Amino acid sequence: RRQPTRAVSKPKNKHCVTRTMAAQRFSVGLCSGTPAELDEVLALQRANLPTTLCAEDRRREGWVTVQHTPERLAGMHVACPSVVARACGSGGVVGYCLMMPVSCRSLAPVLAPMFSLFETLTFEGVPLCHLRYYVMGQVCVAKEWRRAGVFDAMYDAHRRIYGAAPYNYELCVTEVSARNTRSVRAHARVGFVEIHRYADATDDWSVVALDLRQPASQR
Repeated sequence: RRQPTRAVSKPKNKHCVTRTMAAQRFSVGLCSGTPAELDEVLALQRANLPTTLCAEDRRREGWVTVQHTPERLAGMHVACPSVVARACGSGGVVGYCLMMPVSCRSLAPVLAPMFSLFETLTFEGVPLCHLRYYVMGQVCVAKEWRRAGVFDAMYDAHRRIYGAAPYNYELCVTEVSARNTRSVRAHARVGFVEIHRYADATDDWSVVALDLRQPASQR
């Protein structure tokens, strides 16, 4: 059977696309993995944790749940570089989509139950363990860059990069808090479909999957 954990060589960062949306210019490409850029990702993450945001911002804008460490983020980058959006001009990180291959499950013990659950799920009748899939480790867009197309552009990059050689992934899978309605709607907009829903001691979760084999025009 096909395994999702086979190591592959990383391509050069040639997948950079520049977009102009609502008078805001940004580029989307693979993270460089430099300490400075990884620090920018972590700073954006910290700014959007539930403990940082007020209740109204959480309700209106959503939030990120897991706080990654510098060591974990660096380990994820070594396995597969993530996709980031950068502001044209300053080059600062304004969004990120963290790539987490199944081989990275040991880097985040807090996510072990999630990985174990995924092994029991199916997509269109096919067990996930029979498909080449990876986990979306987290996605976030800076508040001032929302509604500018950054979220969609980063997922388009995931489809274009990781759905093609040398990776040839078939699915991207993640889980979203059912209370985080902004994130739920955004994931549905770019083509994610719900494959499971459950509750644990922390939240109610919607497990969603994006078929990377399906052209974006067919969403």
